[in-house]
Formats: sequence, C-alpha cells, structure tokens
Amino acid sequence: MHERVWWRLVFLFCLIPIGIIIFFWYREVATYTPHSKQLSTPAQVDSFLSSAEKAASPSRRYIPTGVYIQSLKFINASDVNITGYIWQKYTPDVPDSSRGFVFPEQVFSNNTLVSEAYRHMEGDVEVKGWFFDVTLRQPFNYSKYPLDQQDIWILLWYKEFDKDVVLTPDLEAYTLGATAPGLAFGLDTEIVPGGWVIDETYFYYQYESYDTNFGIPNYIGQAHFPELYFNIVVKRKFHNAFIIHLVPCLIVALLLFSILMTATADREKAGIFGFSTSGAIGTCSALFFIILLAHIQLRQQFSSSGIVYLEFFYLLTYIAILATALNAYLLSIDCIKNRNDFFHGNDNRIPKMLFWPVFLGFLAVITWIYFR
Repeated sequence: MHERVWWRLVFLFCLIPIGIIIFFWYREVATYTPHSKQLSTPAQVDSFLSSAEKAASPSRRYIPTGVYIQSLKFINASDVNITGYIWQKYTPDVPDSSRGFVFPEQVFSNNTLVSEAYRHMEGDVEVKGWFFDVTLRQPFNYSKYPLDQQDIWILLWYKEFDKDVVLTPDLEAYTLGATAPGLAFGLDTEIVPGGWVIDETYFYYQYESYDTNFGIPNYIGQAHFPELYFNIVVKRKFHNAFIIHLVPCLIVALLLFSILMTATADREKAGIFGFSTSGAIGTCSALFFIILLAHIQLRQQFSSSGIVYLEFFYLLTYIAILATALNAYLLSIDCIKNRNDFFHGNDNRIPKMLFWPVFLGFLAVITWIYFR
C-alpha cells in the first residue's frame, strides 16, 4: 500500500479519539443537573419539616434565616473566603441573648468578621441582620480539573445549638420564582467569582449525627438532626487552565513528533535533516525539564488531592519523551548492525505512524474513564 494511503488512514484513526475527547469535554461543560434535594418553595420546606417533626420535641422552635452573598474567593485548594449578609426573624418569645448563628466550619483568620448590620420590626417580628466575612474549609474534589464543578456550602447552626431550634430558609424574602431549581439567587449582581461561573444556589437540609454531645447532657442535635445549608454551585472557567497547561503539552508532543519524522537510518537523509542520536536525546531531555516544571506548578495547586485529570496529559507526555529518545537510540543501534526490523524497516515508518493514534488513544480512554 502506498505511503500516502497509510498516512490518510492514520489521520482518520486520530479523528476517533479526538471526537471522543471533544464530546466528553462539551458534555461536562454544557450540562448541569440541579440538586435533587434542594428546597425551592415554602411548600417543600413545610413538607420536609413535617416529616422531621416526628422526632421533634414539643418545644421545637423554627427560625427563618436568609443568606445574601457579596463575594467569594478560593484562597487555596480547601479554603474559600465568603462575604455577605445573613438575617433571621424572631418572634417576641425568643430571648435577645440567644439570637444569632455560628459557622461551625469556619477557619479563624485575620479577616474573620461577624457584626450586626441592622434591625427591623415587622409587626411583632424582629428582623436582625449581620454582615459576615469568613473563611470556610471544605473538602473539594478536583479530580476532573480543569473541567471540575465545586459545591460551596455554608452550614449554619443556631447560636445556642444545644436548644431544639431548627433554622428554616426564608424563601419568601427572595424575588418570586428566583429560588427555582437551576437558578442563582441571594447573590450580588456584580459579584466577581474569579475563574468560576456560578451555576445555581439553593437551600437544603441534611440530617447530621455526631459521636459526641459536646459536653452538653441530652444534646438535642447529636443524632439525626436537620441542619440548614446554603449552597453555591460553581463551574471552573477552563480556558485559562487549558492555555497554561494543555498548550505546552501539545507543543511538546508536536516537537517529539518532528523528532520522529526526522529520525532516519539513511545517512544521506540524516545529513540533510541534521539528525543525530545524541541530538535527539538531548532535545528530549530539554523538553522533559520544561514539562516537569509546568507539572510541578500544577501539582502545587492540589498537593493534598489525588491525580487530577489534566495531570495525565503530563504523564503521557513523559512516556512520549522517553519513547522518542528510546526510538532514536534503537534506530542508531539498528543502523550499526544493519538489521531490518521494527525500527529500521521502512525508515522508522511504524513508530512515526503510531505516535498520534497511541497518544490520542490513551487520552481518549482516560477522558472516558473520568467523565463517563
């Protein structure tokens, strides 16, 4: 078969893994499924609380609570800084000394701030609001980086959390219809989420149990107690990450392929191309250190995480560098011994034609495993 036909077949085979990769990338970026347990209407809240009341004491009290976010920023891989307002509504039977809330997951730092911002009376109900600036620590999952989606949650406890008090989402304080699934509410319209896009926000309850009573006899919240969460779902803007990390890997892969294309057992061609075994291995060594530095930069961002998706581009590039250097060495050995085998046959045609199908094929398999 003519060599041009073989190269056309190689090109067609490469289109298959490229199509698989693009399909999974697009599906991950373009689709989003709202959380199934979110509370978007007062009726859903009442339905949940009615089922929760089976284990409630007769003295259980409910405190409407709302959240408004002004800014959020990831400080590192596990800490996120959030500022905004939280308000609660109290009936006259709630003592002023017990009014308030706590962030059980906050990390105390120099910027930690919770201060009363306003008070307002609505008949016999008092609305009390606070401004907050806190850093929360959470276990985020970065395995799909840079196509990852993160769920930032704000867990709220009542100030006197030993009491049988359940915080309820004050959905009536938001614009009608704004709390529907898939929408983002309770956010500053000019919020700047950095390298993220906000998909939605929502309230939901989660039953929590603890293996301690915090030193409080008959602690009501120790087992199967409904705790209120306000969640912010964000999706990463992947363009920056791809430009910073993916483009160098692809350029190095192209350079490795050019080394393969110039590799030849023909002395006359080698003189024209300037190919030499030592030169090819030296170039591979230089490319290795370039990729290594970029990989270290990526790894430092997620030092506490497992291997993230984008790291496989680096790992495959390492293998490609090693295989290219090994191919150049074995080709030179074949020239000396004048053997006609896998490397020497057809002037190193097979390794040249296998480079992109194998490289892209492994990327497609890894992409399928991560995003299926």
